Amino acid sequence: MNISALQDITVLDLTRVLAGPYCTMMLADYGANVIKIEVPGKGDDTRGMGPFKNGESMYYANVNRGKKGITLNLKTEEGKKIFLDMVKKADVIVENYRPGVMDKLGLGYDVLKNVNDRIIYAAVSGFGCYGPYSQRPGYDIIAQATGGLMSITGEAGGNPLRVGNAMGDVLGGMNLTIGVLTALHARTLTGRGQRVDVSLVDSVVASLETGTQRYFASGKNPELIGNRYASAYPYDAFTASDGRFVIGCGNDKLFKLLCTKALMREDLLDDDRFSSNPARCENHVALKAEVEKWTSLHTVDECVAIIDAAGVPAAPINGLSRVTEDEHIAGAREMFVPIVHPIIGEMKVNGNPVKLLDTTAVINRPAPSLGQDNAAVYGELLGLDEAALNELYASNII
Repeated sequence: MNISALQDITVLDLTRVLAGPYCTMMLADYGANVIKIEVPGKGDDTRGMGPFKNGESMYYANVNRGKKGITLNLKTEEGKKIFLDMVKKADVIVENYRPGVMDKLGLGYDVLKNVNDRIIYAAVSGFGCYGPYSQRPGYDIIAQATGGLMSITGEAGGNPLRVGNAMGDVLGGMNLTIGVLTALHARTLTGRGQRVDVSLVDSVVASLETGTQRYFASGKNPELIGNRYASAYPYDAFTASDGRFVIGCGNDKLFKLLCTKALMREDLLDDDRFSSNPARCENHVALKAEVEKWTSLHTVDECVAIIDAAGVPAAPINGLSRVTEDEHIAGAREMFVPIVHPIIGEMKVNGNPVKLLDTTAVINRPAPSLGQDNAAVYGELLGLDEAALNELYASNII
């Protein structure tokens, strides 16, 4: 019997753009009945964001796969009533409005828990639902800047840089998923739901690992150091004859293997500048020059093959053309899943990175068109017939 890990969980998804939809996408991949609720006639903002194929947003299609789609106007009294009726039969509500918006609608957690005391109310916002900045609007770039990530990203002597993807949003979406799953387990112990509050800024700060510890140790803001890692060396990008690649040499044993099995430079082991990891970190400029005397004589692929054969981590800096065709990433790990979208046609969506080996993720349902499942969801969940639905359409409630 095929069982999905979350097949008994119903999620009302009020999210839009990325952080919230990323969370509900993860839940849908594992079988949750995710019902995406959008504004009639408009829908999620990402429906209007590229890239597009056949006039349809591939951005929206990627992070909203696996969900059912309905429309509902929560600013109307009838819309609120319908939503509350749905809450009675749901397990989780996920939203990413600015804190307080749902309260103003009369649909905040304090109201919803009285309708269903087992409901888990999960929200992700820029700064969280409490604290002096809670009412500030939050986008990914705001989170990366405020949380300190941009301050440690960039080439030495250059300008702070935003990470190349929406890392704040993705981290926020992942943390919200963790929060939902944790709250679901807590509910089995207490019998009650609870509120889950995730901040994009908190998510970025929590990811800074050694950055914060370097500051606490020195009292100084870490400087931009490019691809180099402050706590280990050689752990950096290096230049080969035809491009650049990375070496991840995280301890003395790996450095010895690099010198003796790849570079053929045992003399480096006797150099006091490189005799320990702290010494190598301090003298990274000199050590990089020595390593690149060898790497500059070989291609990227040759360097990676030789260093990897020596037992030392190394990798090409892959462009997406290589990532999407890689036999491990795209092949064995199934990180690009083909589906057929009714408008886009054949496309690939990102795979789920969490591999449960018994109850595996299933990605085979394309993202819904706006209001696609109104009849099915309202009929099955609330027992509304065609006449009732037509009346709701006419009143701009759905």
